[in-house]
Amino acid sequence: MKKETVILQVEKEELLPVYASSGASGADLKANIEQDVIIPPKGFKLIPTGVKVEIPIGFEIQVRPRSGLAFKSGITVLNTPGTIDADYRGDIGVILINLSDKEFTVTPFMRIAQMVLAPVYQAEFILQNELSSTERGRGGFGHTGTH
Repeated sequence: MKKETVILQVEKEELLPVYASSGASGADLKANIEQDVIIPPKGFKLIPTGVKVEIPIGFEIQVRPRSGLAFKSGITVLNTPGTIDADYRGDIGVILINLSDKEFTVTPFMRIAQMVLAPVYQAEFILQNELSSTERGRGGFGHTGTH
């Protein structure tokens, strides 16, 4: 797998993002909290990670949910995927939302999300009076049917 250097700082060594397997796309982010945080049913909380990054220009870090938390507990990332821009130098925070009907407890150093390094392009926007036509045209939500 191709590697790209990302410089980072962590408040505590235990917060260092780690890939769970050799083929993993995302490195786990952990909760940088001193005590448990309760997320009520249908509620959300911003959880700090204690991780700051220096992302190479031309890349972003995407913050994504962990599938196990989503499946087992109904916990996901509210603005998924969250985008960390290459010029941001602050702490990565993760907005967790509890979609279940039960309280969820985030514990110190719990793996709460994953971060994926991804290439990005900036668009050069060109104003036109008309756009080219396609078979789909202006067909929007549900225009192809339900099945």
